[in-house]
Amino acid sequence: MSTASPELQDIADRVIAQAASGEQVEAYVSRGTETDIRVYEGEIEHFVSAQSEGIGIRVIRDGRTGFAYAGTLDPSAIASVLEQARDNVQFGTSDEWAGLAEADGVAVVPQELWSEALAAYPTDRKIELLKEFERLTLAADPRVRVDDADYSDVSGEAAVASTTGIRVSGRENGCVVSVSTLADDGDETQTGFGFSVGRSPIEFDLARAAREAADRATRLLGAVKPPSKRVTVVLDPYVTAQFLGVISSALNGENVSKGRSLFANRVGEPVASPLFTLVDDPTNVHAYTATDIDGEGLAARRNSLIEAGVLQGFVHSAYSARRAGTESTGNAVRGGFKGTPGVGCLAMQLQPGTRSQAELVADVDDGVLIQMVQGMHSGVNPISGDFSTGASGLLIANGQLGAPVREFTIASTLQRMLQDIVEVGGDVDWLPMRAAGVSLVIRDVTMSGA
Repeated sequence: MSTASPELQDIADRVIAQAASGEQVEAYVSRGTETDIRVYEGEIEHFVSAQSEGIGIRVIRDGRTGFAYAGTLDPSAIASVLEQARDNVQFGTSDEWAGLAEADGVAVVPQELWSEALAAYPTDRKIELLKEFERLTLAADPRVRVDDADYSDVSGEAAVASTTGIRVSGRENGCVVSVSTLADDGDETQTGFGFSVGRSPIEFDLARAAREAADRATRLLGAVKPPSKRVTVVLDPYVTAQFLGVISSALNGENVSKGRSLFANRVGEPVASPLFTLVDDPTNVHAYTATDIDGEGLAARRNSLIEAGVLQGFVHSAYSARRAGTESTGNAVRGGFKGTPGVGCLAMQLQPGTRSQAELVADVDDGVLIQMVQGMHSGVNPISGDFSTGASGLLIANGQLGAPVREFTIASTLQRMLQDIVEVGGDVDWLPMRAAGVSLVIRDVTMSGA
C-alpha cells in the first residue's frame, strides 16, 4: 500500500527501530478531526470541532504484553511511552498466544476512502445543510416536530509499524446527518428517525431521510397493544442491521474460543436457511465502515461467514487466530491509539434478494412489520440464542399493512429465527453502523401483547 501519511509513518518507523533483542514492538500513530453540529428550530444548539493525535505502543517479551499511550506526538513524550510500555511488560500476565500480527502477503484492496469534497466543505455550508434538513423534515407532515437534527463528520489518518513486518498507513473520512422526530395527534406522541450517510455531504439524500423520519413517527400514531399469537415478521432494514449486530458476537473468533458462541464447533454445518448468505466485507466501498486495513495493519478482506445457510468460519485478529490454531482474517478492531486491538466484524452484509419490502409484505397473510425494537442487545443472548425484545410496527393482514401496534415483544431463539427465514429483500440500506440493512422475512415468531 502506498504511504498516505509519510509523517506518521516515519514516527512509527523510528519507534520500532529502537526495539531491543528479544522483544516485539508495535507503534500505532493517529491524527484526526471531527465535527458535531446540532440544530433546533433553525438555530445552532451545539457545535464542536475537535482535533486529536497520539501514539500507542505495544511491547511483547516472553509472552507478556506491556502497553502505553500518549495524546501527543512530541518526541520526548513518545520516548517516555516506549519506556512505559517496556516497564509495563513486567506486570503483564504470561500468555502463550501473545504476539503481534505478522505480514501475511494479502494485498490491500484499493478503495476511495478519502473525499477531498468533504475535506474542503466549509463549516457554514454544513450548518446550512443541517438547517435545510430540519426544514424538509418539518414540511413532510404537519403533525411532525423535530426533536433534534445532527450533523457529524470524522477524518483520520493512521500509521502502523511493527518488528514483525507490518508497515502501512492510510486515511479516510466520512459524514452522516440524522434527525429525531416527534409526531403529535391529540394527547398521543410517537417518535421516529431518519439519516443519510456519505463520504461527503454531496452524497446525502436529505429529502429521503426527512420523509422516512416523518413516516416512522406518523405511521405509529394510534398504535395499540396487539393480541398475543405466532406470526410472520418482516424486519425493517434498520432492525435487520441490529439483528446482524447480535449475530456478529457469535461469529467473533475470540468469543468462540471462550465458549461464548452458539456457533462453537459448528463450522461446516447448516445454521440458517439456505436463503441466508452473510459476508463481512469492509472492501465494499458502499459500507459506512469500509476500510482497507484492520486495527493491526493487515489488509482488510472479504470473509464469507455463512454461505447458503452453512457456517463457513469466524472472524479473527492475530491473537484470536493463534488461540484457535488458524490465521487472522484481517478483523482486528481498534478504537484508536489509546487501546490495544480486539476482534470483530467490520462491515457485514447479507446477500440481497430481488424484491422490495412492499412485495415481501404482499405475500404475508398474518404478520407484523417490525419498524423499531428496544433492548435488542440486552434481550438477546448470543450464547444460548434466547431472543426476546420489545418492538413496535404495523400489523399485516392478507398482504396489506394495517393498524399500528406497540408495547409488545417478539420472541424466539436465534437458532430458530435463522432457520425460519423465508426471504431476504432487495432493499439494501447502507447504515451508519457495522452492518448494512435489508428487509428480512422470518416465520413463526411469538408476538406477546395483550
